[in-house]
Amino acid sequence: DVRYIDWNVTARMNTPYVRQYLEDREVTAWFLLDLSPSVDFGTVQTFKRNLLIDFVSVLARLLTRHGNSVGAILYTGKVEGVIPAKGGKPQVLRLINEMLSQPRLKQSPPTNLTALLETALRTFRRRSLVFIVSDFISLPGWDKPLGILTQRHEVLAVRLYDPREFELPDIGPAVLEDAETGEQLFIDSHDSQFRQRFVEAARRREYELYATFHRLGVDVLALSTEDDLVRQIVRFATVRRQRKKAPASFARVQAGGLPRR
Repeated sequence: DVRYIDWNVTARMNTPYVRQYLEDREVTAWFLLDLSPSVDFGTVQTFKRNLLIDFVSVLARLLTRHGNSVGAILYTGKVEGVIPAKGGKPQVLRLINEMLSQPRLKQSPPTNLTALLETALRTFRRRSLVFIVSDFISLPGWDKPLGILTQRHEVLAVRLYDPREFELPDIGPAVLEDAETGEQLFIDSHDSQFRQRFVEAARRREYELYATFHRLGVDVLALSTEDDLVRQIVRFATVRRQRKKAPASFARVQAGGLPRR
């Protein structure tokens, strides 16, 4: 079309060049937020709940600054409600206020991420960017709705964790309490064999979790309570960008990797 000819470039190159315009479409981003009692845990710099709030605040502000819309679904043991996707700074402030106002429950039913994901499937009408922010300590079965969600949307799993979830310190006799059911267990952390079994169980669970993400084609951003949040986000974005440019074999290896601690 002669209307789109770039005359300056055409004159320099001595051959016709036309401009191609790409539509700048607005992105709708959703945060699926697991605020169940298990995120009220932290032994280093912060709690997993605080890490969740900080992450959503940073990402929501970055997205809305460029004219995008953000919304959220809150889960505390049950789906508490849906915050419709909107743009602007007031929407970011609303998300922050809703997260901060959720009470820290002493007990709740065991986390079931299936309910959260199925609510998302019923709610999202157009293709969106979806952040699932959770420690993924949940009843099994959530991989099925996650697989369906991944087929319809671009999904990113934001995995919250604390170093003590992978290795017990040697502190002697102690009582461990399930954050959700309230069940208590007396242990002797002096027992090196018990600590080793704990590590092996944690590694096995971690391997199964990341194998599920890899099978479904879901990228994972692992956020630790002992690391700087912004540094973790930048590192993940850099690796993800490099992986997309890398050969397919390299990309498969990277996608199946576990977070470095």
